Order: sequence, then structure tokens, then C-alpha cells
Amino acid sequence: MEARYHTPPMANSPAWTSRIVAGIALARLALTVALHDRYGYFRDELYYIACSDHLAWGYVDHPPLSIALLALVRRLFGDSLHAIRFPAALAGAITVVLTALMARRLGGGRFAQVTAALAAGLAPVVLGNAGRYFSMNAFDLLLWACGAYVLIRILQEGRERLWILYGVIAGLGLLNKYSMLFFGFGTLAGLLCTARRRDLLRPWIGIGGLAAVLIVLPHALWEARHGFPSREFMHNASTQKNAPITAVEFLHEQPNEIGFGQAALCLLGLGFFLFPPQPEGPGRTRSTALRAFAVMYPAVAAVMIAGNAKAYYLTPIYFPYMAAGACAVERLARRPLLAWLKPLAAAAVVVFGFVAMPFAIPLLKVDDFIRYQKALGQTPRQEERSAVADLPQYYADMFGWEEMVGTVAGVYGTLTPEEQRHTAIYARNYGEAAAIDFFGPRHGLPSASSGHNNYWYWGPPPDDTQVFLVFGRSNDVEDCLADLRAPDRCEEATLGALSECTHCMPYENGRPILVCRRPHFTMQGIWPGEKRFI
Repeated sequence: MEARYHTPPMANSPAWTSRIVAGIALARLALTVALHDRYGYFRDELYYIACSDHLAWGYVDHPPLSIALLALVRRLFGDSLHAIRFPAALAGAITVVLTALMARRLGGGRFAQVTAALAAGLAPVVLGNAGRYFSMNAFDLLLWACGAYVLIRILQEGRERLWILYGVIAGLGLLNKYSMLFFGFGTLAGLLCTARRRDLLRPWIGIGGLAAVLIVLPHALWEARHGFPSREFMHNASTQKNAPITAVEFLHEQPNEIGFGQAALCLLGLGFFLFPPQPEGPGRTRSTALRAFAVMYPAVAAVMIAGNAKAYYLTPIYFPYMAAGACAVERLARRPLLAWLKPLAAAAVVVFGFVAMPFAIPLLKVDDFIRYQKALGQTPRQEERSAVADLPQYYADMFGWEEMVGTVAGVYGTLTPEEQRHTAIYARNYGEAAAIDFFGPRHGLPSASSGHNNYWYWGPPPDDTQVFLVFGRSNDVEDCLADLRAPDRCEEATLGALSECTHCMPYENGRPILVCRRPHFTMQGIWPGEKRFI
């Protein structure tokens, strides 16, 4: 027989409260969809499109679930910006509803549910990662929110069979992004450090774990068959690409990611889980069933800090804390002297949310945004070990791709028809290669090759290639030419053109497009050394 735990009474939820929550989610969806084509394709989106043309059970830098979804969307609706970005925006809208449902499960009434929905809907990271472009991050947010909602029900109700659903969510989460492991680690830490550690000895949690393993097994087999490339990628990214960040900087960055009003709610939410409110009514005892969430946050944050993770990696964890914080405000405001807390909390979420909104989604035209960030004293933050542009990297990487492909097409057009038949394009990173593959066909360009991440697995160009259009390894033209003029490289190496783009990442502006004729090598022969997983 399953153990039963006390479930706090559900707060009354009139139909209009549900309609308000739904309205917030739909308004957020409509806003993001309306802005989907304001800027261009994001670097990673172009790469994901290329991956969706090479369906597999795994990729160097991500599991397969989001790519399979993208392939389906492209097949049904095409690959316009509106088509490919809609699923991510929809995932964000569902996450808003789930956050309100968590507040309801925690005993929150009208204010708590609506405030929780606003907090999730206006959180910069939710607007951005689940609305600005297509990526697995949108579904990562959704699946963490699903997992948190199910975990709340398990801890509240003692319905152990729900561990199977938890396992399915965890398995899908891992098939989408490896960061779901952090959610599992946080759950384990929360159970071990509270009275709920006894759940670890019950059979249903094991069945849930088995469900997760079975779901992720095909991808795990792909990893093993390819020598665990994702492990190499993550190590290189952590040590060579991600900008170093201290624990203080990591935590200091969290309000920028989730919003300052939301950060205050989350602090209250931690207190809500650590010191549960006294239930109303005589004879009722305080329940500590949800105290595992008080352990989960610091445990996951500590592991991420130790691994030099980017600050936004922690953001999927916040939804239950937003919901709990809204409930805490609602309870505290019942005291006459604290009634002002409700309007203050709601105003903080909304005002700070709207101030931060242009940093999350392209609400403003480019020049207006640059003036806006300067007016607020903000400058683009360095997330990786490369120079920053006049825009944050997540915006800068939406610019310049079509212009770059046009430049390559111009160089290609200078070749003779015979040369063109034996020409290959070699790009230095997956953004450049994917842009060539996406925009290149309209210019008659051949597909691109690259040693970067999964492009390396897709192989080199044919061995009969007589002309290479090569992206320079840096913006130093003379250095790039000297490299290609080495005795074992090219019989003739010349500069074809320099890429030009406005607002793009600096290393993509002024990038030499070099012409290598009569190579003294075959790409097949040098391909093992071209691998770059980072």
C-alpha cells in the first residue's frame, strides 16, 4: 500500500483566474511570434537546420530530440523564421501555465497564480530562450517545469506511481539536453537531505529511473559507438570557450537572467520551502514534505559553479521558486501591516520585466536597441572567449549571414566553369558552414565542409577537389595566406574577398575568403586533424 502524506487544501480558483493565466500565456505567445522575423536567423538555428538534414540518434554538441522536432516542423511548415520558431514560443507559453499550476498546488490563490504566471512570462530568459529563436533551451525550460510540477505532486500526495511520469520527463529531458542531469541531481540531493530519503528505497522510483534509461538508451548507444564525443565537446567548451566566471559573478548574474522582481520572489520561495507556512485551522501541523526544494537549488548551483557553467544554465530551476515566492507574498500580505507586499511584488515583476524585455526579444529596431542599452548603462557581456559586438552575442549572431554567403558567391562567380565543377567550400565554424548550406543553393554554391562539431562527422569534400574557397582562420589576411602558401598546402593561394557585416560578431566581419588552387593534399588525408569539438 502506498504511503499517504498530507496534501494542503487547494485554493479556490475561479474560472476568471484560469482565464487570466491563459491570457498571460497567450499574450506572451502572440508577442514573441509577432517579433520572430524582426532580426535574422541565429547562428545556432542555421546549424540545427543543417542537423535536421542529417537525422541521427545523437550529435556532438546536443542530443537528438529537438532536432527531430525541427525536422518535423520543417517538413510540415517549411523553414521560415515564423515556422521554426513557433514551437519554442509555444513551449514558453506552456511553461507560464505550469508555473501558475505550481502556485495553485502550493496553496496559492488568485494573486499567487497570476503573479507566478507573470513572473514566468516576463522572465528575460524565458522570453529569450523560449521565444527569440529555436533551440533546445526552450524545451529544457518546459521539461524542468514539468519535472518540478510532478515532483511537487509526488512530495505532497505520496503518489509513488508518479515517479514513472517523472522518469519519462527526465528521459525526454536528457534526450533534449544533458542539463536535465542537474535536475535529477538536485532531486536526489533534496531527497537525501530530508526525511523523504526513504523514497529512494521504494520500487516506483526505480521503475521511473528505468523508464528514463530506456528513453535515452538509443542516444547513449550512439555516444558509445562514436567514442563519447559529447564528453570531449563539454570539456573543451568549459575549459576553452566559456568565459571564466567566479561564484559571485555567477550568482550576481542570476537576476539579469530571470528578472529582478522574479529573483526576489525566488528568495522568498526558498524560504517558503525551507520554513513551510503554518496551515490554517486548529489542530493542523506544519508539513515539511516539500523541503527537498530548499536543498535542490543550492546543490545544483554549487555543481554548476564548480563546472564553470554559463550563468543561464541555472535558469530552468526557478519556476517552482517563483510559484512558492508568489504564495509567500500572498500569505504575508494577509497581515494588515504587510498588505502593501502584493502590489509591490506584482509591480516589481511587471516594471522590471518590461524594462528588461528589449534585452530578451527584439522589441526594438537595432539602432533603437543600441541607444536603449547605452541609456541604461549596459554593454554586451562576454559569455565566450571572443570579442563582443555592439549587440549582445545572442543578437549579433542573427546578423551578417546572408551578406557573408553573398560574398562567397561573388568569389565563386570569378572561377571558370571548369573550376566551379571541382570547387569545395571549407568553413571554420558551424555557423559559417550552415549559412552556406542554407542560403548557398540560391546562389548555386556547393555545400560546405567544416571540422567544427557535427560537421566533422559529415565528412570532407571529394578528393578530386581542385579549388577550395577557404574561410581564414583569423582576420589577419597575411597570416592566413602564409598558412595556405606552405609547401604542403596550395600551389596558388590568393585573397578572394573580405566578408562585411554590420552588427555581427567581430570575428565574422572582415573574415578573409581565400582561394586555394591545386592543393597539395586531399581533405580525406588531413580530415582527422581537422576535428574541432568545442
